[in-house]
Amino acid sequence: MLAVCSFSAFGGEVISCVAGQEVLREGMTLTSELRIDGPCRVTLRKLTVRGNRAGAPQGQALPPSDRRFADHYSGNGILLVGSAEAVIEDSTFSEIAGFAVLASGVGKLRIARCQFSDSGSRNLKGRNNTTGGVLLEDGTANFVVEDSSFARILGNALWTHSRYNHVRNGPGVMRRNTFVEIARDAVQVGHAFGVDVVENRMERIGYPQDAIDVEGGGTPVGVDTAGNVDGSNYSRNVMAEINGKCFDLDGFHHGALVGNTCVNKGEHAFGHFGIVMNNTNPDMQSVGIRIEGNRFEGMRFGGIFVIGSGHLIRGNTLTRLHTAHCSEAVVQPGCTHFEGEPDLLRTGIYFGRRAERAAVTRGNRVEGNTISGWRMDKKCIGFAPGVNSKDNLVTGNVCRHADH
Repeated sequence: MLAVCSFSAFGGEVISCVAGQEVLREGMTLTSELRIDGPCRVTLRKLTVRGNRAGAPQGQALPPSDRRFADHYSGNGILLVGSAEAVIEDSTFSEIAGFAVLASGVGKLRIARCQFSDSGSRNLKGRNNTTGGVLLEDGTANFVVEDSSFARILGNALWTHSRYNHVRNGPGVMRRNTFVEIARDAVQVGHAFGVDVVENRMERIGYPQDAIDVEGGGTPVGVDTAGNVDGSNYSRNVMAEINGKCFDLDGFHHGALVGNTCVNKGEHAFGHFGIVMNNTNPDMQSVGIRIEGNRFEGMRFGGIFVIGSGHLIRGNTLTRLHTAHCSEAVVQPGCTHFEGEPDLLRTGIYFGRRAERAAVTRGNRVEGNTISGWRMDKKCIGFAPGVNSKDNLVTGNVCRHADH
């Protein structure tokens, strides 16, 4: 049974289908959006998708929190809405103003051996508006994105997102992908469960710097988290020159970070911590995270910011920390901390009392870590006012001062 085809007002092909139908596109060149609606099976192979980013309208802001990205952005490459199953292989995407691939509510998805480059648009302030990469939203499940490359993407390169109180994404795998010069996040796991982010390589995240969404708080991250995320694993990823955070665990709980590497040899204006825990989503608490065998070098501030309970932080190597040398006596640009917590930015592992909201930080084990950097002999492990060191087990850590 053939799908019903039409063309939208902007010239893109629209395919509407029902369960049991199949859509195949192979060896074609597309110059406008291909939208496929309905629970069919989709196979897209050896496509060349070229957008018209230079001629597309700029200045579009992020959608309201209750609106799907699929209903907000036009000028995408491939838009899948409600597909039962989709495969995208061996294809190239470039100069896309919206998202190269936007999958909304897809039951099963595989993207493999694809190339994504030179895509994404800006808002009215000239900053990125998250576009340009691959977005999986609103309960997209059973996904695999592997062996693909992302280069010069203005927004997030590869991410999941769902509206608050809507179905989460997952389970899924993002593996063996490469990311070079991404202005926002290389990977973001947003409002999801059971997602493995493994063996990816990331370099020059947070560039070009003028595209960073400063006004919107879009600090670049190697692997970011948002919403409510559990049962997930970030392992054996290799990062270099991150103009932001290596890992942001906002909403992350009952998961693991194992065997990752993040090394900054140069100085980066938006440089940050290696790992930051956070709790913006009201439905989660930062609980039960295993952080083991990771290496972080050249962080602008500290190595790991900890809130919550039941975490194991063991056998990590944190070197050349606090390259910013934030002063105890003088206010410095970029050295802003919570009121009354001047040690927050200059401590190797810091136990906080709050992030986006208050947290109870107790019952954590921090053991066998090597921590070195500017004044790390004195500022190795610290506790925010109100956090009792006796409520956490800290043992067997090696702390050293090292000039940069």
